[in-house]
Amino acid sequence: MKAKNFTRRKFVGTVSASTLGAVAIGSFPAFGATKTSNKLAILGGNPVRQNKSWPDWPYVDKNVMDSIEKTTQSGIWCRIQAKDGTVPTFEKEYARMMGVTRCVAVGSGTQALHTAVEALGLGPGDEVITSPYTDPGTIAAILSARALPVLADIDRYSFQVDPDDVERKITKNTKAIMPVHMMGQPADLDRFLQIARKYNLFLIEDACQAHFAKFRGKMLGSVGDIGCFSHQSSKVISCGEGGSIISNNAELMEQCYTVQNHGTSKFGRTETIGPKYRMNEFEGAILLGQLPTAMERHALRNKNAKYLTSKIKDIPGITPQKLYDGTEEGSFYLYTMNYNKEEYNGIPREKYLKALAAEGVGLSPYIKNGLHREPWVDNIMGRKEYQQMYGKSRLEEFKQDMDCPVCDLVCDEEMIMLWASGPLLGTTADMDDVINALAKVYENRDQLKSI
Repeated sequence: MKAKNFTRRKFVGTVSASTLGAVAIGSFPAFGATKTSNKLAILGGNPVRQNKSWPDWPYVDKNVMDSIEKTTQSGIWCRIQAKDGTVPTFEKEYARMMGVTRCVAVGSGTQALHTAVEALGLGPGDEVITSPYTDPGTIAAILSARALPVLADIDRYSFQVDPDDVERKITKNTKAIMPVHMMGQPADLDRFLQIARKYNLFLIEDACQAHFAKFRGKMLGSVGDIGCFSHQSSKVISCGEGGSIISNNAELMEQCYTVQNHGTSKFGRTETIGPKYRMNEFEGAILLGQLPTAMERHALRNKNAKYLTSKIKDIPGITPQKLYDGTEEGSFYLYTMNYNKEEYNGIPREKYLKALAAEGVGLSPYIKNGLHREPWVDNIMGRKEYQQMYGKSRLEEFKQDMDCPVCDLVCDEEMIMLWASGPLLGTTADMDDVINALAKVYENRDQLKSI
């Protein structure tokens, strides 16, 4: 990567007035305010950020607490007890906010994806192409339907599944592609829509991290045939566990309802195979309590993320997540960057992150191993049902093609992230701490070899 034109004088001139004021009065040590400010904190210098905390998460306010109390006192604790309970009401409100006609709420993002796969009629003998750089729930949804998850490599800077590799891995048995909107930012949907049309494939959006993110005027999850979300406690709309499915296809959404309701339709007839994935009324109450102010937090995350990116892009060796053309807003479940050790004298990511942590800014990797390096691959290779459904030669080819070198590079060496659901609700001064810690470590990168 070409080195960026970075100087301390130029960079300090770009940070916020609050930061500059702190430097001027000598209370902010990042750029020469004290004798030790040019020494990394891990080696005895003054840290950039001291005695500060990030906004609490999960989000709780009086509205959330009142909603839970009301549900508790009502005795309506299961969605089938009342047509106007918290879960049906959340489904209607979330569908409205997402710009679609229907939503079905379930017990987790994994359950949402599995329900979608089953409702689309995907199963034994079918293949679904997705990303290795994702939560195991993505492939669990495919495996639970006894379909075959085929993994394509990812883009080095967007961390999203690579459309070129997806297209290369399409076979006569491929029935769907499942791009994952990693970190809450849109995957390359222009390409995936093109591929889906070209090969007549379903497009399932794994939008589990991507609530309210927008692509070309549409909310993520509403672009493909069906979209799935997680409401696990770390997500930006959370209820401990929980998930939701959205689409404008009324027939498909009726099938989703039936599948997640142990195969029983709204008419009370048991019509198909299905698990019991119903969201409970307490989860619905928590979600409903958050929705009135959710877009305020969404706007603040986008504001802070835009600010971070505008400054971090000038720091050599640190590249903010690449966003594809058409991206209008992100969810920013995570704020992620690519670390290039060549700009830091070959210092590995582990030492770099230790230095940042000492400065009071804790960043971390995200996914330790791509899913192509996990034992499930050998597990299904040895399963009788998979051998019967796909045949020995296809399974051997499947395993041999399980090579994702870019994903390995990202996992092992390059990706770093700030968990963002809570931290991106901080102040501009909080964002300046992140920026200045990154800048300080770059300025003093020669000291990293002493760690």
